Amino acid sequence: METLKVKDYMDHQAVKFSPEMSLSAALDKVMKSKHLGGPVVDADGKVIGFISEQDLLTNLMKVAYTSQETHIVSDCMYKEVLSVSPDLGIFELAAMMKVGKPKVYPVVDNGKLLGIITRRDVLTAIGKALEASFKNQL
Repeated sequence: METLKVKDYMDHQAVKFSPEMSLSAALDKVMKSKHLGGPVVDADGKVIGFISEQDLLTNLMKVAYTSQETHIVSDCMYKEVLSVSPDLGIFELAAMMKVGKPKVYPVVDNGKLLGIITRRDVLTAIGKALEASFKNQL
């Protein structure tokens, strides 16, 4: 079976956030996208964090309660981001995703964001590989 790579299945149109963005603006971006969150990038395109729906939910409850938006993305983002290389194998990534790991990984090359890859993308890749394998057995 040919080696499946992250770069062949990643989403190049990742929803991304700036660290100074308001949480309501971040919520708007998430609601308009198909993703559950996304990487936070600085002005140079370097990934410096990740913000998820859960992060937004937790912090927007406080905003709604006080009716004051006092937090920005950098206050709430997860700073220890797990990212992957575009050349990582899909099956290696699948193994990384099995237990308690993120559902979405930023795809990074030389510190710069190229896109994201999700569990669904990985399942799509594996499904196509299985389909091709079964066709070759006939």
